[in-house]
Amino acid sequence: MAVKVLYTAEATSTGDGHSGHVMSSDRRLDFDLARPVEMGGDGHGTNPEQLFAAGYAACFHNDLRIAARRANVDPGDSTVTARVGIGPDDGAYGLAVTLIIHIPGLEREQTRELAEAAHQVCPYSRATRGNVSVELRVP
Repeated sequence: MAVKVLYTAEATSTGDGHSGHVMSSDRRLDFDLARPVEMGGDGHGTNPEQLFAAGYAACFHNDLRIAARRANVDPGDSTVTARVGIGPDDGAYGLAVTLIIHIPGLEREQTRELAEAAHQVCPYSRATRGNVSVELRVP
């Protein structure tokens, strides 16, 4: 089944990839990139992994809040932190993601159930499923 596209984000990378420049078509994103120090860069800029982490955290958080409301739970000041790691994987580079989910005042097991529900519908989770290791962590 084809996706009925409601919105398309567009960004262009120029320069040297990880150490280049990115800009969205509406220019809301417009900045230089820099390799992290751990990967031989100077770290004086953001990097694609940070951008992916930000997008995944926001998208997952939205679906977590929807799942909570559907379960008649007030998500309150919930948070989702995405950690995106990159490293060698079988001759190429691969990603590993940890999502840290917190809903204040909610039992850990109920938070985990809501996180699992969000993980089933979040577009980032669906896109990475089977391709990227994603750990759901409920502290």
